[in-house]
Amino acid sequence: MEVDTRITVVNKTKNISRQMKLSDRIEPRIVDNLERLQVNLKYRFREPGLLIQALTHPSVPSDTNDPQPDNQRLEFLGDAVLQLVLTHALFIMHENLEEGQLSKARACIVGEPTLAAIARGLELGSYLFLSHGEEINGGRNRASSLADAMEAVIGAVFLDGGYNASREFILALFNGELQDLEKKIVGFNPKGELQELLQNSSSEKIEYKIEAVTGPDHGRCYECSVSYGDKVLGRGAGKSKKTAEAAAATEALKNLSDKKALRNE
Repeated sequence: MEVDTRITVVNKTKNISRQMKLSDRIEPRIVDNLERLQVNLKYRFREPGLLIQALTHPSVPSDTNDPQPDNQRLEFLGDAVLQLVLTHALFIMHENLEEGQLSKARACIVGEPTLAAIARGLELGSYLFLSHGEEINGGRNRASSLADAMEAVIGAVFLDGGYNASREFILALFNGELQDLEKKIVGFNPKGELQELLQNSSSEKIEYKIEAVTGPDHGRCYECSVSYGDKVLGRGAGKSKKTAEAAAATEALKNLSDKKALRNE
């Protein structure tokens, strides 16, 4: 049974009561703007005060004599809801990916660049409530502010409409990213990339070695290492030799990338 997360009583808590103060005195022009934003979001709030709070930058409360709740708590909530919905979507869409690969796939989607890009597509920056200082310093276009506001809006939708509403909202927003990610996953060939990277500098052979096989017959786990010359570059595990070798190659690529980054610091 789904827990009803909708807020139906404005004075249920002190925070919700306070958040409505801003909407009570808001200019009609801004009310019109919020109407347009809800059209962009393809979601209409039962409690507009939640949307207002989601759009309130942390700089606003410190810039007014009558402090209003900012969007940081909603951002915290929205981040958790976003992680859950996208984790579930990836779990269903990619049955053959293992835990580590699923984690990397999710990280590609929920990062600040993606969130900020989606927020820009919704023109979310135009609707943010900012302090004067934040306004003149480009806060409406700052990636971190846009990403935080996007997560806060997700949190607001969750409180306003419940899990199912927030799930539909998130999947609609991230549909393009999920489809693009699927293409990247299908086209990712770690063994091929590792071979191409290493053969540019030397003609030595890359060696994959199964170090151990554990588990029952119906649930084997293969542990693999990949070596180049006399150096082990990476290790990985999987339910087949192929997936174990791919996991080892993926770790080798990461290790080589980390060493390159350290040399460039």
